Amino acid sequence: MSKNTHSFQAEVAQLLHLVTHSLYSNKEIFLRELISNASDACDKLRFEALDNAALYEDAPNLEVRVAFDKKARTLTITDNGIGLSQQEAIDHLGTIAKSGTREFMSRLSGDQKADAQLIGQFGVGFYSGFIVADRIVVESRRAGLPADQGVRWSSTGTGDFEVETIARDKRGTSVILHLREDADEFLNGWKLKQVISKYSDHISLPILMEKEEWKEGEDDKGGEMVATGEWEPVNKASALWARAKKDVSEEQYVEFYKSISHDYEAPLAWSHNRVEGSTEYTQLLYIPAKAPMDLWNRDHKGGLKLYVKRVFIMDEAEALLPSYLRFVKGVIDSADLPLNVSRELLQESRDVKAIREGSTKRVLSMLEDLAKKAAASTAAAPAESPAADGVTDVVDKKEGEPADADAAKASEDAGKYAKFYAEFGSVLKEGLGEDFANRDRIAKLLRFASTTSDAATVSLADYKARMKDGQEAIYYITADTLAAAKNSPQLEVFKKKGIEVLLMTDRVDEWALSYLTEFDGTPLQSVAKGAVDLGQLQDEAEKKAAEEAAEAFKPVLEKLKASLKDKAEDVRVTTRLVDSPACLVVQEHGMSTQLARMLKQAGQKAPEVKPVLEVNAEHPLVKKLERDEAHFDDLANILFDQALLAEGGLPEDPAAYVRRVNALLV
Repeated sequence: MSKNTHSFQAEVAQLLHLVTHSLYSNKEIFLRELISNASDACDKLRFEALDNAALYEDAPNLEVRVAFDKKARTLTITDNGIGLSQQEAIDHLGTIAKSGTREFMSRLSGDQKADAQLIGQFGVGFYSGFIVADRIVVESRRAGLPADQGVRWSSTGTGDFEVETIARDKRGTSVILHLREDADEFLNGWKLKQVISKYSDHISLPILMEKEEWKEGEDDKGGEMVATGEWEPVNKASALWARAKKDVSEEQYVEFYKSISHDYEAPLAWSHNRVEGSTEYTQLLYIPAKAPMDLWNRDHKGGLKLYVKRVFIMDEAEALLPSYLRFVKGVIDSADLPLNVSRELLQESRDVKAIREGSTKRVLSMLEDLAKKAAASTAAAPAESPAADGVTDVVDKKEGEPADADAAKASEDAGKYAKFYAEFGSVLKEGLGEDFANRDRIAKLLRFASTTSDAATVSLADYKARMKDGQEAIYYITADTLAAAKNSPQLEVFKKKGIEVLLMTDRVDEWALSYLTEFDGTPLQSVAKGAVDLGQLQDEAEKKAAEEAAEAFKPVLEKLKASLKDKAEDVRVTTRLVDSPACLVVQEHGMSTQLARMLKQAGQKAPEVKPVLEVNAEHPLVKKLERDEAHFDDLANILFDQALLAEGGLPEDPAAYVRRVNALLV
């Protein structure tokens, strides 16, 4: 039969070059990836067969088989799942089909550990076979197609691959790896069983290998292990989430997470529970240690794996968790949903709503537990049961355990929440606007930098505990960068009086804070919105002096308003400035100039924001306005544009700004 040669997609060719140069730092992971793919193929068959039982043909029992041939130097992974048609083989094995291909390739760094993490995340685990093989042959037939429409795909992992039509009686796929000279360890039954047990024990299908027995050599000289022709399962073949927690080790929980998430790192925490009541389901939820590269990509899909009575239904079931928890990985196995449930039905199902609410509360509980351990990091934390739940179960300290073990565990736990927040804090904030029912719980989990801490470690509760006597609000400022926030003129009076201000620099902050107007009875107040009012923190003498300054400065204010009528909504004297001549603020409930800029940069429509210019009547530059009639308009515009620059904006006419400044300098 004729062979057709096809070129790899450019990104695949580049990827294969990296793979063949030992992209993975741990070679044996290729077997996990290929067995995972085989398991997925069986899950897909089971799902499609719900509507067409004939797809099972004469083999209703789904399985994965692993075999090796020392003489031929081949390792073969075979499944009797959905299989591939010829066009699917070309499409799926010659291109990176998942969205975000360009982003994926742009992320490859040459760092083996980092790149290994990316491979699985972007759904290209098949190519990991080239770590140990110098040639891969895939033979397959899609379920439902006649035997003469099988396909053979083969490649040496260079620039192209060959495809031909073959006869294949059995549906499913065989991946045949022709091993490199340095991959002899994978021609050993004991080694393969060890790797399968380590990485794939949780696979709910039986993974079979041939039994081996020892055969003595001639004249009792030497001997070898030989296959008996009898196949036996080498994994437990039971869904990990369906087992009792006491029967699952910490290592098994971690490896299961890596398998479903394609993450290189262990998770920060997990929770495994069976929920009973009006809605029955099992949940196994993980909080990753690192954000996926495409977390902010519009094409990114989050969500959990959904099973119904251990039958795989779909990946990335987004309806099972709210969008702000899209980083959570895991499995939901429902006892109540119908097997033919669709994504549309998920949106309307009462059972799904109950699962969503229960899973949301469970994730928030995990985060609260991590946050509590961080807060109590100075005290030794109790040892945890590794075989139960990643965050909550406590066991007694073992006899003979080192005296400093608790302190070391506490130190490790203390860093987990900070690590989580650095990766996912921005996403968590979205919950303030998306999840009204849990808004208070989310608010307690938020952390910010402040004028007392550059690191995002300050909670709203911490801030409240440090508030000055007479302080009536939690003050914050939003800015593009931490430096811009720390050096904002709006903070000057707060620094002078020693009042802490939260520094918010995430793009989502202003939108999220519009849904959180108070915390534990104390209002939140942006220092860049409305007139500054320090209440009891400003004494009567200060208030009287400010009023007198404003009255004396009235004539200049009127001229400033006229000069800046196209730029500023209003001009007023302020008490918030100490060293700067002017700053920009917006009205109490108005959109900030920063948010308006971000919306425009994102190509979205934003209302035209005309800020209020506040001036420091005591500043020499402002006083000059009273004396320099000839340059009044130039000085007024310079004041406004400098205030805009100070908060990260740009003058509408930069050239005009430069001319005005140069004229004054000359």
